[in-house]
Amino acid sequence: MEQCLIENLYDMSGTIAADIFKGLKYPWEALPLIGDFIKKIGPTLDKEIYEQKGENIWIAKSASVASSASITGPCIICEGATLRQCAFVRGNAIVGEGATVGNSTELKNVILFRDCEVPHYNYVGDSILGIKAHLGAGAITSNVKADRKNVVVKDKDHSYETGLRKIGAMLGDHVEVGCNSVLNPGTVVGRYTNIYPLSSVRGVVPEYSIYKSSEVIVKKK
Repeated sequence: MEQCLIENLYDMSGTIAADIFKGLKYPWEALPLIGDFIKKIGPTLDKEIYEQKGENIWIAKSASVASSASITGPCIICEGATLRQCAFVRGNAIVGEGATVGNSTELKNVILFRDCEVPHYNYVGDSILGIKAHLGAGAITSNVKADRKNVVVKDKDHSYETGLRKIGAMLGDHVEVGCNSVLNPGTVVGRYTNIYPLSSVRGVVPEYSIYKSSEVIVKKK
């Protein structure tokens, strides 16, 4: 499970939430902590940079938020981030510096690192997306198994019992996900990997790879 280690997926300089990962081994361990973490650091944010816009909602003055966007706390929208028309933030969300949340995109219990893009009709739930990670139009993170049992992260012959019923996707820095792909519960994608459009992805995908199908994953040249 080396590929799933936090330090092998994320550059912590790319998020305001770096402290949430301290003492943790795998990124999904942070998911139950997001809401309380936001409530803790929100009041400490620089008032020259951030405004409190509602109960447990802090939005950077430099962020661009469409009037039709819906935001429920706890939530932090960082500097230079963009929430486009009808973006839907359901709470427990940290939208990183320069990140883009697109039209009709839904967020719930997530951390988006700096310059992450979920720009068109995406669902991102119980997930952590690294620096400049990008979801193509219609790509979603599926966060609950059909049998409603706890999610197990599987990497070839190894598996990890997470103890969590809801886990979406852990995408490393600079991951590109093609349009209309489904990232099944407990998917982990390593840094700089590309996922072909219309893919159904599950388990652990190595870094610096091109995912064409579950049978065809090639290393980048």
